[in-house]
Amino acid sequence: MELDRLLEERRSIRSFAPDVRITREELDELIKAVQMAPSWANTQTGRYYIACSPEMAEKVKGMLLGRNQENCANVPVYIVTAFEKGRAGFRQETPVNELGDQWGAYDLGLAASYLILKARDMGYDTLIMGVRNADELRAALSIPENEQIASVIALGKRAAEPNMPKHKEPEEIAKFF
Repeated sequence: MELDRLLEERRSIRSFAPDVRITREELDELIKAVQMAPSWANTQTGRYYIACSPEMAEKVKGMLLGRNQENCANVPVYIVTAFEKGRAGFRQETPVNELGDQWGAYDLGLAASYLILKARDMGYDTLIMGVRNADELRAALSIPENEQIASVIALGKRAAEPNMPKHKEPEEIAKFF
């Protein structure tokens, strides 16, 4: 798919089609795309916990808060994203600047963008959610304490074509010198 078209077609989906199956091979393909994302000194601190069995997907769905459970009816796969703390943006356990562990979050965001774009290229759709019970996710998926849980990404197929949201003009978000 052409990049401009891919960028235009990608949406945060809140209505997923029922009876969608995503294979392990397709999930491997997604994770391989994630690995192509840049990271601080190639530390690759992102970690992905993939709830792909119906039982585990339902369990993870139950750990979503707010309207997220409602938005995720019919979602077959959830990807919980995390990053190893104290590595990206650090040299010998010392932060290289004021951002510290925010570099890990930055790198994970870059990787998530690769994931959602690759998913769309494969015909799938996503919803990135930050409102979730991190303690329950950590326990259910055996996520170590040295990893910061960032998001849960719902992966499935859209049930309907969503409208394009309004975007700000370049002059509203960028300063040109």
